[in-house]
Amino acid sequence: MTPHDILRKYYGYRSFRTHQLDIIESVMRGQDAFVLMPTGSGKSICYQIPAILRPGVGLVVSPLIALMQDQVQALRQNGLRADFLNSSLTANEAGGVERRVVSGAVDLLYVAPERLLTESFQRLLQRIPIALFAIDEAHCVSQWGHDFRPEYLRIAEVTKRFGNVPKIALTATADAHTRKDIIAKLELSQAAQFVSSFDRPNIRYRVQLKNNGKKQLHAFMRDEHPGESGIVYVRTRKRADAVAAWLATQGVDAVSYHAGLEPHVRLERQRRFLRDPSVVIVATIAFGMGIDKPDVKFVAHLDLPASMEAYYQETGRAGRDGKPADAWMTYSLADVVATRMLLEGSEGSEAFKRLQARKLDALLGYCETVECRRHVLLGYFGEAYPAPCPNCDNCLQAVETWDGTVAAQKALSCVYRTGQRFGAAHLTDILVGNGSATVQRHGHDRIKTFGAGQDLLPGEWRSVFRQLAASGLLTVNMAEISGFRLTEKSWPVLKGEQPVRFRKDAQPLKVAKAARAALSHVADLGDEASQALFEKLRRLRLEIAQRLGVAPYVVFHDKTLKEMAVVRPCTPADLLGITGIGERKLELYGDLFLSAIQEVESDVSENDARRSSPGLLRSNASPTEEKRPGAEAAGKEFKNAYKPWTESEDAILKEKFSAGAGIDELASALGRERGSIRSRLNKIKKN
Repeated sequence: MTPHDILRKYYGYRSFRTHQLDIIESVMRGQDAFVLMPTGSGKSICYQIPAILRPGVGLVVSPLIALMQDQVQALRQNGLRADFLNSSLTANEAGGVERRVVSGAVDLLYVAPERLLTESFQRLLQRIPIALFAIDEAHCVSQWGHDFRPEYLRIAEVTKRFGNVPKIALTATADAHTRKDIIAKLELSQAAQFVSSFDRPNIRYRVQLKNNGKKQLHAFMRDEHPGESGIVYVRTRKRADAVAAWLATQGVDAVSYHAGLEPHVRLERQRRFLRDPSVVIVATIAFGMGIDKPDVKFVAHLDLPASMEAYYQETGRAGRDGKPADAWMTYSLADVVATRMLLEGSEGSEAFKRLQARKLDALLGYCETVECRRHVLLGYFGEAYPAPCPNCDNCLQAVETWDGTVAAQKALSCVYRTGQRFGAAHLTDILVGNGSATVQRHGHDRIKTFGAGQDLLPGEWRSVFRQLAASGLLTVNMAEISGFRLTEKSWPVLKGEQPVRFRKDAQPLKVAKAARAALSHVADLGDEASQALFEKLRRLRLEIAQRLGVAPYVVFHDKTLKEMAVVRPCTPADLLGITGIGERKLELYGDLFLSAIQEVESDVSENDARRSSPGLLRSNASPTEEKRPGAEAAGKEFKNAYKPWTESEDAILKEKFSAGAGIDELASALGRERGSIRSRLNKIKKN
């Protein structure tokens, strides 16, 4: 078989995306590969197909145990031979997996890095041929990255023992420094490198000034994403619990997720998020890596992310299906101060601190920019973007700027004259001439800058201090709570050698749900009848997913259902022409979805009905049998509705049919839906 054969047979796609085939062919030749592709661009296929085609087992190193089961379930739904080995299995279960691997019954084996390094697993590797090593989320190997995992540093100890086995390292997020680190730590100096565009054009990037962040978040969700699934990121576990609880009081189906929860609680909440189309997860950075949910409608940051890399990866979890999605963030002076304090108080070498300072400056600069946010974000990763874009707040609503040189000099002078130990509130009181008790107690009503800033309102001065801190013209005095101090960059401004421009804080851009009508399902599908069929197919998919205990997208993605609703396939052969339907899913679900489609085609002609039930069935099917039952009820009426056919069932089917049994009798005897009986009889006849 060729890569195209595998793609069509198991995944149901007719063509590869950018770089996919080049990567697959490179690994097939035995060459190492480094792959940097954005979330949702199809990285997994790049190692899965070579693992199927090359002799041996493809070993996939994945950092999160909780996700392996879902990944393996999805592969099995496609008819692929996949397994996982991790600490969630009992000794007997793990032994069963190892026996299947040794017998050659597994093409893809997912393992955590900790398992990869154990002596028992090393012994297993000596007994099997290895097709390839795939290191997923490869940025975890870098100490400069945002998701460092110490165990990843030792992966090369294992892979170098198998010098003839190709390695493929994959990540969605890595700046130039992290890329070099990955290549060095995983010994990929001779690897072919594939770097795709970082642009996610369907994501709208927005940053709002924080003013009661929880209420702003709820208003955003209520107005633009009611009842839709999303992720909210916060800084601490305590805050995750509190925000989730508060959202629940507002009628939002929200739960928290963080490393402080018991493992079984985390797993239950993760699976609920994956399978329920309306759950909102409020999480720390412990959530999201490897999440394959395609229809996340928004990612919100109620607190600043750790870096631009973290921001890009976290926001990339929205809109994997290519549909419009939001990356929404609130931001305040308190966030700036908190992040500066964390940096100042962090441990590590001076080189590490300098690098982290540059990363923080880039993040704060992104928040305060008046330029196209997409241009700034992609530029951070070394990709030129021809701004403006049509999908960020700064491009949709022009940002005003003003000459803040004099204001900056007044603010910096006030910091200096008060001993570089006070925060924005106290400094603002001084500048506007507010002789509060605290100002008078420190004698700050007698310094030169007292009342020097009465040309600006207190809120405008808070904006000045926020932007000075964000741009590195002020930093945090660790000896004082929230106190500012000058930096090397402050002096050219104070001396009048460097001008300063500030952004004028505007009202936040609001995008009403109605404004996205052009991008709605109805617009996608073209007419209300197709939309009604799409909703019917979604209900059927949800019923199947609930019975199987999997996420709905594991059965079919929305894109597949929408294509069905528009094309309205009539036969199994027609279904194979739908994107995302391979032979295995046709066998599992084809008849159920054909039944649902036929039901809404109330004006279908008798010729079309006969085309759906050809040749073999005519002499054995009564008029009542030819009427297909409700597809939604199939799983309740027929116990084997979603199970693959077995050889023993085929034998019973042929015997009873040859003896004159009708469709209803066969359906009852085998626990199968009538359409499934017809399809199987036709398949037997053709064979």
